[in-house]
Amino acid sequence: MEKQRRYKLIAQNKKASFNFFLEEKFQAGIELFGMEVKSLRAGKCNISESYVEIRGGEAFIVNMHISPYEQASIFNKDPLRKRKLLLHKREINKMLGATAKDGQTIVPVKIYFSGSLVKVDIALAKGKKLHDKRHTLAQKDMKRETEKEFKIKNL
Repeated sequence: MEKQRRYKLIAQNKKASFNFFLEEKFQAGIELFGMEVKSLRAGKCNISESYVEIRGGEAFIVNMHISPYEQASIFNKDPLRKRKLLLHKREINKMLGATAKDGQTIVPVKIYFSGSLVKVDIALAKGKKLHDKRHTLAQKDMKRETEKEFKIKNL
């Protein structure tokens, strides 16, 4: 019998699924300092404007904001610094090929604790056009209306 890992969500990028078609997802570890982990445990993280870039065969997450931990005043790092992602070489090569060939970008979707480890779900993404965004909004409205009607009928 396999253990099922529980995870605690820290931050989620809701704009990513609205602005992009999310093609393929990857799970990555992230290199952090102790004060940053304590700040993440308090839920002080923002990934809405962040993205992933690949340089020198390594992946880095850029513009991820982790607020400084208040009790560690002199040991705090820059809240917007680049943080290294821990991925396999074949995953990095696959993402690098997709970004170079297809013009895709790599965006973080969510950040969470898996056990005691901090993990980031990242996705290869292709930008949506304006009409695609309108279609997404129309689908959400239809879904909301059907759920509302279903709730009224079952009262």
